[in-house]
Amino acid sequence: MKDTGRIVFDKPAKDWNEALPVGNGRMGAMIYGGTGTEILQLNEDSIWFGGPRDRVNPSALSKLPVIRRALDEGRIRDAEDLCALALSGTPDNMSRYEALCNLYILFDGDDDNISDYERSLDIADSVFSVNYRKGDDLISREVIASYPDNVIAVRMRSEEGRLSFMTSLGRGNITWDTRPYGKQVYRRPGYHLDTGTVSNTDDFMTYLTGRTEGEDSVSFGCGIKVVTEGGTAESIGESIVVRGASEAVIYICATSTFYQGSKDRVFSYVKEDLDRAAGRGYEDIRERHVKDVRGLYDRVSLELPEDQWEYVRLFNFGRYLMIAGSRPGSQPLNLQGIWNKDKDPMWGSKYTININTQMNYWPAEACGLSECHLPLFDLIERMKPRGREVASRMYGARGFVSHHNTDIYGDCAPQDTCLSSTYWVMGAAWLCLHIMEHYEYTNDMGFLREHFDTMLEAAVFLIDMSVIKDGFLTIYPTVSPENEYRLGNGETGCVCGGASMDDMIMKELFSSCLKAAEILGKEDLPETAEIRSAMPHIRPVRITEDGRIAEWHGEETETDPGHRHISHLFGLMPGHSINRETPGLMEAARKTLEVRLGNGGGHTGWSRAWIINLYARLGDGNEALEHLKLLKQNSLLPNLFDDHPPFQIDGNFGLANGILQMLVQCEGDDVQLLPALPGEWNSGSVRGLCIKGGKKIDMTWKDGKVTDSRIYS
Repeated sequence: MKDTGRIVFDKPAKDWNEALPVGNGRMGAMIYGGTGTEILQLNEDSIWFGGPRDRVNPSALSKLPVIRRALDEGRIRDAEDLCALALSGTPDNMSRYEALCNLYILFDGDDDNISDYERSLDIADSVFSVNYRKGDDLISREVIASYPDNVIAVRMRSEEGRLSFMTSLGRGNITWDTRPYGKQVYRRPGYHLDTGTVSNTDDFMTYLTGRTEGEDSVSFGCGIKVVTEGGTAESIGESIVVRGASEAVIYICATSTFYQGSKDRVFSYVKEDLDRAAGRGYEDIRERHVKDVRGLYDRVSLELPEDQWEYVRLFNFGRYLMIAGSRPGSQPLNLQGIWNKDKDPMWGSKYTININTQMNYWPAEACGLSECHLPLFDLIERMKPRGREVASRMYGARGFVSHHNTDIYGDCAPQDTCLSSTYWVMGAAWLCLHIMEHYEYTNDMGFLREHFDTMLEAAVFLIDMSVIKDGFLTIYPTVSPENEYRLGNGETGCVCGGASMDDMIMKELFSSCLKAAEILGKEDLPETAEIRSAMPHIRPVRITEDGRIAEWHGEETETDPGHRHISHLFGLMPGHSINRETPGLMEAARKTLEVRLGNGGGHTGWSRAWIINLYARLGDGNEALEHLKLLKQNSLLPNLFDDHPPFQIDGNFGLANGILQMLVQCEGDDVQLLPALPGEWNSGSVRGLCIKGGKKIDMTWKDGKVTDSRIYS
């Protein structure tokens, strides 16, 4: 069996897409593995542009009935023009995620006489390593990102005691320059507004402090501390210079005023953690780190036929990224997890909540990583007070709402002025479905009791936002993310008077609220009664004349039949309302997928990952595997990161969950084993997979049939 727990290269990374990631939830690093210059591009999860802002459009509430009237009268362009003016946030952009800084380790001497080079990431132990020979010297390097000790640690060794280097910390993009002794290296031009200030302390610590752009922005600090064996070490200017050592360890820590409150506390926090790590020593930190990671990673294992080893590695890599990128006390995974090299990244590297953030957490529970799911719930609770304000001031509604994006501050006002995505109010409702999912996998009554009111508030908003049309609850204005439609008269539009996805999310959320109320004995609450009364008025799924799931309430047809979003199949995946008990809808869902794909669908990484899951839910394992192959072939970067393009991490988690869906599916108390097993996976085993009800399953199969299975608490 090929090694499914390592990613291996025989040369240094030439760019960020070949660098390898480590992380401890709050801090992340992309490591290049250079022989002349090593680079760690660093992130800290609270480094976001600006601070919390009130972006509620003051015209929203008064113009809402005008927009609805325009839609009722078929004046689509008038409605959309007014949405852009009155329902967009003011300003229209929320905060964005930023890179922290870069650590450069510039090695003395030339880097020509290199042989036996290997650069690897051990997924199971979460250890990055570089090994090579430089002439007659054996050079080795390891990097770990420790959650227990809250540091990133870089250990370097020279067998012959010739380890000589200088360090440099700085913000900015990575480009080439020439270093003092003539060799080409990476340099660090400063950012336009704030490059950060770098200074050394007397105890071999370098400290970079800076501030993100924008009003009320965060101040941050990143420190490194160098500990050597043999040779000499000297603090010069902004660098630590080491000469002739046999071993050196660089400890890295960072934080911001988002967590610490004051700039003074930022410095003391970083210094205390670095001193603590240096006192503990690398070997102890490494041992604690590996024990911590293996305690999560080893909960689940998967084996497939030997020629399918790459899919096992992709499954394991998805679990690795979850462990490295989302831990209790950290921020949840954004569009790039925690690994972002840019000051102004694509889509702001925010939380896009019309599928992408949710997809990040699809495999969390089944993979036994419930703890890694918790940062998402912290964010939802941070959103709630902001979302109440938006619900009341924009829509005159109770409860809380969010649109298709949020940020570290829980901003719930609309993001952008994009007609196909901005004017959609289902973000909070969809996120709250994760509350019930976490409970169903863990049976954690305390958790459900703590978050039940959040679910209720999201549901009550939908009731207040709805208008009865043709006897059914209709949320409008809305969109079907992020698609555009064409009417019979040829007119096109995005903003509409009802979309199927909204109905499906509403049904899932209302059902979850009623189930939670029954579990908690809160069936007599007024809000619960409202939800129960509203349930029969949710519009049922409609099948079009050509046998597909309707995307909109009317006779609209999509202008892009191969669109990357397949929003009207929400009820199939991640929802549960289209299932084996609704065979007509299952067949219509299949036809919907076929038309999407026949028109070029699946052209982005995360969309292809969604398609894998949809085919698995349809019970078609061979088709699911075909799209897994296409994702691997077309949408993975050299370092295995998912490519939208550019890099977007949701596809990594989506494909991992697609593999899970091919092996085990849970519908209520019904557990289906091998519901979508591809023919090429005719034998294999899985251990420790979690299923609903707080249980786990071990399973072995051969010739496509289960030969042994065990379900246990």
